Amino acid sequence: MNHLQHETSPYLLQHARNPVDWYAWKPEAFERAKREQKPILVSIGYSTCHWCHVMERESFENEDIATFMNENFINIKVDREERPDVDGIYMEACQILTGGGGWPLNCFLTPEGKPFYAGTYFPPRPAHNRPSWLQLLQHLAGIWESKRDVALEQAEKLLNHIRRNDALFISKTNPEALNSLSPETPKPLNPESIFYQMRERFDRVEGGFGGAPKFPSTMAIQFLLNYHYFTGNTESLEHALFSLEKMIHGGIYDQVGGGFARYATDREWLVPHFEKMLYDNALLVSVLSEAYKLPSTVHRPPSTVIQETIEETLEFVLREMTHPEGGFYSALDADSEGVEGQFYVWDKSEIEKVLGAESGLFCAFYGVTAEGTWEGKNILWRPAGFEAFAEANNLPVAELKQRLKVCREKLYAVRSGRVWPGLDDKVLLDWNALMTSAFVAAYTALGHEQYRAAAIRNIDFLLARFSSQAPQ
Repeated sequence: MNHLQHETSPYLLQHARNPVDWYAWKPEAFERAKREQKPILVSIGYSTCHWCHVMERESFENEDIATFMNENFINIKVDREERPDVDGIYMEACQILTGGGGWPLNCFLTPEGKPFYAGTYFPPRPAHNRPSWLQLLQHLAGIWESKRDVALEQAEKLLNHIRRNDALFISKTNPEALNSLSPETPKPLNPESIFYQMRERFDRVEGGFGGAPKFPSTMAIQFLLNYHYFTGNTESLEHALFSLEKMIHGGIYDQVGGGFARYATDREWLVPHFEKMLYDNALLVSVLSEAYKLPSTVHRPPSTVIQETIEETLEFVLREMTHPEGGFYSALDADSEGVEGQFYVWDKSEIEKVLGAESGLFCAFYGVTAEGTWEGKNILWRPAGFEAFAEANNLPVAELKQRLKVCREKLYAVRSGRVWPGLDDKVLLDWNALMTSAFVAAYTALGHEQYRAAAIRNIDFLLARFSSQAPQ
């Protein structure tokens, strides 16, 4: 056992039995680094992160790799959800160095905590133009031992870059500070220029922005709705609604149990990275609620589909992500039994066995094939909407929806008998506030009293647990 054994974070406890001598983000780790003049490795992730699990199995559980890490670095594990401040600083360093980011985030620091190198996942053997994790460790340990001035100089350059970025953020809320920025510092953009920059990245075939991997980009969609409201621009509205429709029809949306996965690995929204995060679902419910309030003449998808998606997503949250006293849990894992997505995917033969005579209708509507849509299995999605499918099959829409609803309920019951993905049962104040806001938005859109009750119950829970008068 390492220093994580007494922590409460599910992510840190996952690593408590690693042979790596992990510390939590606490003074004792930095004091030891300064005392021994060793570089620090900060490895940041979260409990439901698939690639965090992969790197743990491949590298952090390897005795030889752990021995090298323990001899040459002071190793710190951070739950990004508990310490978004720490994650934010070192993610910015990673993006400056590599042009990208993600988790696990592995950042190498001086004993004073200044970053000099950062990256994300590294394989156990060289692959895809990446060194192995051990090769990287050996390289950076060698630089620290024989070319320390190079690492220290890099750390100062990174910090200066981060400070310039901070100055830009400050200027956005303090107009006077804008005048003090150096000429080379980018100036804040106005709404029109933001829209036209976003417009360049519209995926006009599959919705959303850019290619794979594809994130919901909920706040960008909210911006498009707001931009339409204030300017009357129809293109922004159309792309916002088109993007929501594509996500609702895709595999990123759990067609059986409701709720959205964190992102899709493909451009078409078919293959999700299966973990479900509270904040993603909160943001999506809020923007869907705003979309629902639009005049019926502009709806695409139809308002009934938006309503059903809100209802199914919040039912998922109440059923699977809610503390008995009203708080909301953080996330569901992508993996179960060590396999990504295993909980959510289906063989066609399994569906036929469960649904019997209704399997043909169900498989046609949800794109199920004998070959599967992903690694020989089927991720459920909607090749067509309810109205188009009903017309093509000479069915009333209401009958189609009811028959499919019964089928989904049967499959959900079967799925519930599988080994469930791990639940990160942390209750985070900021994420809970987002979900309470989502329940309020859904209540103002749909008028369902249970949404108002859930929001009030959550606020009572947060006041009892998080206020300064709450028992410690």
